[in-house]
Amino acid sequence: MDGWKAASVGVLAIAAGLGAGAAYAADVAVAGLFAGRAVLVVDGGAPQTVKLGARTREGIVLRAATSEAATLEHDGRVFVARLGEQVASSAGTAASEISLQADGGGHFFTGARINGVAVNALVDTGATLVAMGRSDALRLGIDYRAGTMGQSATANGLATIWKVRLDAVELGGVRMLGVDAAVHETDLPVVLLGMSFLNRMDWRREGDRLLLKKRY
Repeated sequence: MDGWKAASVGVLAIAAGLGAGAAYAADVAVAGLFAGRAVLVVDGGAPQTVKLGARTREGIVLRAATSEAATLEHDGRVFVARLGEQVASSAGTAASEISLQADGGGHFFTGARINGVAVNALVDTGATLVAMGRSDALRLGIDYRAGTMGQSATANGLATIWKVRLDAVELGGVRMLGVDAAVHETDLPVVLLGMSFLNRMDWRREGDRLLLKKRY
């Protein structure tokens, strides 16, 4: 086992036996993390070992698991559960404010959805655009070579990129349409959520937390 973690995350869960639209906030604790598996405790119940792509009895799906965090999905919303992080979403609506916890290196990793597909992402206020590597673009079904070719300055010099427009980017239930992005010819470790997404939100940093809120 890679290590035991404890984290909780608020997710939208449909209450069995209630009428349409009724919902409650479920607490999900990550009790254990393996390569490709996670031990989840939902609402204080018995631990459930869940494999990638499988779901708990309450319908919470494990999308990714590392020694650091689990990426979970419920009702079309993606959440990352890691040590000390708590994310709450209102029943039936997008979260009014998204709270992300920095990791030990001060980085804000999170789960997101691009064009309806779950991705692992890093919030990057220094990136002009949402950015991803070639493999992620292909997995998301993006014909990036139909975009506009350009160059981007990186730590290793100039890199070839293709500028495209994403149909939708979703973070914590907040969904933005028509977001500009850059696809790199080389692969990136994660998708970077740059300013083409963040500029459409109000955001601020408070200590080791990043708070984001959609502008209405």
